[in-house]
Amino acid sequence: MLETLHRIVQAVNAAGDFRQALEIIVERVAEATGGDVCSVYLLEGDGGHLRLMATRGLNVDAVGQVRLPVSEGLVGLVAEREESINLNDADRHPRFRYFPETGEERFHSFLGVPIIHYQSRLGVLVVQRQARDRFSDAEVAFLVTMAAQLAGVMAHARVRGELTDPGDADDGHPLGLDGIAGASGLGIGEGHVMTVPASLDSIPDRRIRHVEAEESAFGRALEAARADLRGLAARMQGQVPAAEQQLFDVYLQMLDGDSLRERIVAHIHAGHWAPFAVRLTIAEHARRFEAMDDAYLRERASDLRDVGQRLLSRLLSVGEEDQPLPDRVILVGEEVSASQLVEIPRDRLAGVVSAGGSANSHIAILARALGVPAVMGVRELPVHGLHGRALIVDGYRGRVEVDPAPALRDEYQRLAVEEEAMTAGLADIAGEPAVTPDGHSISLTVNTGLAAEIERALEVGCAGVGLHRTEFPFMVSPRFPGEDEQIERYREVLEAFAPLPVTLRTLDVGGDKPLPYFPSHDENPFLGWRGVRMTLDHPEIFLTQLRAMLRASVGLDNLRVMFPMVSRVEEAERAAALLRRAHAELAEEGVVTAIPAIGAMVEVPAAVYQAESLARRLDFLSIGSNDLAQYLLAVDRNNSRVASIYDELHPAVLRAVASVGEVGQRLGKPVSLCGSMAGEPAIAPLLMAMGLESLSMSSGRILRVKRVIRTIPYSAAQALLEAVLACETPGEVRRLVNAEMDRYGLGGLIRAGW
Repeated sequence: MLETLHRIVQAVNAAGDFRQALEIIVERVAEATGGDVCSVYLLEGDGGHLRLMATRGLNVDAVGQVRLPVSEGLVGLVAEREESINLNDADRHPRFRYFPETGEERFHSFLGVPIIHYQSRLGVLVVQRQARDRFSDAEVAFLVTMAAQLAGVMAHARVRGELTDPGDADDGHPLGLDGIAGASGLGIGEGHVMTVPASLDSIPDRRIRHVEAEESAFGRALEAARADLRGLAARMQGQVPAAEQQLFDVYLQMLDGDSLRERIVAHIHAGHWAPFAVRLTIAEHARRFEAMDDAYLRERASDLRDVGQRLLSRLLSVGEEDQPLPDRVILVGEEVSASQLVEIPRDRLAGVVSAGGSANSHIAILARALGVPAVMGVRELPVHGLHGRALIVDGYRGRVEVDPAPALRDEYQRLAVEEEAMTAGLADIAGEPAVTPDGHSISLTVNTGLAAEIERALEVGCAGVGLHRTEFPFMVSPRFPGEDEQIERYREVLEAFAPLPVTLRTLDVGGDKPLPYFPSHDENPFLGWRGVRMTLDHPEIFLTQLRAMLRASVGLDNLRVMFPMVSRVEEAERAAALLRRAHAELAEEGVVTAIPAIGAMVEVPAAVYQAESLARRLDFLSIGSNDLAQYLLAVDRNNSRVASIYDELHPAVLRAVASVGEVGQRLGKPVSLCGSMAGEPAIAPLLMAMGLESLSMSSGRILRVKRVIRTIPYSAAQALLEAVLACETPGEVRRLVNAEMDRYGLGGLIRAGW
């Protein structure tokens, strides 16, 4: 059966279109099961009817004509129950329904399985026999597996426009694609795919005779690629804040870095063609980033590929084809790059849709800076099938509407006008404090990791840095950065925000984030040798970083130090002791600086339950909501199969955060929260009422959260929290917080479906 399934899948993948794929399936499945009939029924857009779309064994004239309600017939029963039905006397079943045009009264044995794609019913796959004998367990398993394969084929066909439900156009059921919200906002325009002439993955190897000539060609391509990036950065002048232009400095640093350049040259000297040497090197470096759990660092793999693609294009002397641009461009791609983004004139760029990436991609960071809505990580995105089609990008919900019905388009146009008015109003509060109408204040700080994020954070009136990731210099270096190198990095961010506090998180690598020069091999990296566990095992690395942080703060005294992935009190004690040791060593060397506030991240359940013990030993706690929610719910939100059940409004998550906030209030120790929860306007009143003193988020979210804080009284937030903590499901919580937002006229800060 497995071999048969493999052959069918190969044949289906080679089919010219969806209709042909269906015909292949009914023919091959009938043969494999010995069925006299095999049929496929698809669920129509209204969700209440099934239509016969392909058959072998029934009257072919019935295809497209036979239509039955889900509430009727055995086929309807399979769809209704969403489970298989296996009968040897189907014609005697009370739900049996006779369709004279099919001639199916001759068939007695019936096996039907539902076709389901990510919890969505798509149709039913049926086989029938004349004899009255049940299908075997092996045949049932085969058909269930075949239906799962068919579900993917159907989902692709619907996106490509090959599968149009009868009645869709009339009933207003546009095609919707779900992804990850990369940049908030609404964009309406036409899909545009930029042609990439050569893919890194498609480059073959070629043996070379003249190493020097190949190395020289690579050198010229490197210089050309650098010139390209400088030119693109120049094009951004005046389009985004100056700091965001430094994103291209990161690309240039990659091209200038010894690790990348030397590895490519080494591959050339090993006898590889320069384009293949680029492919090998980019793949090696990208794999290290892709293996990381930290979404921010994982997205740096896409930056590496963009750099590699530009190098490759220069090596092959191929440029992009000139394509006419629509008036309102929705840029679509498998892995949209930052350099592609800035090649579209700003006044014509309406949105971005990418099959890859997340909210931490450079493309998402740039889109937010440009004020362009973006949806990232769209599953099964048929990139070229969207070229030239009408699209709506909903950057709030992470959704793309394809060929929307007129009524839906009009509604989005109305929302876009409201959005523009609301955004203009937010700018007025940039310099205002985050204080409620009844006098309760909370600090709104930013998460940073790149110098490019500093200027925008200061523009929107942040209260400092709640989380600065220190990993990136370690990841792009061919060795551990020295103390002086680290000082320069830390001083830059401390000086930029002084006298506002800056919280530097100590090195969070190892396990799921291995360094190329210091690899670790964990069978389960999520539970592995990472964060403070790794740095405590290597005090020589840890002390160097702690010394650099302290030296960088001399004369500024705005440093706070935070330890990641703390799960035991002993870890916090040992880490704090090492920081005091570093301070003592520097004092002996004549370097005078204050001992900074010391804190721990609460991002594993163990830390929640030991929050009081940690708070008694440290100066502050900071809740890492992303990891905490994933560990509590046992959900990897970057796994598309389970991401839909990752929910920050799950009562377990809210109660865990509330319990840590209560500890902080009782002991008089400040508790902050960094993570996506902090940047959700509708959650802000709850976090404030839990006793959290600071929320740290991306700079693009601060003004929205500040608007909520300045509008909803603290007393109302406390009442809302009391009601929320009594809820049993995320849906109940969501209804309460949405109603509160509407009550205060803040519904425009969120979108339906949040």
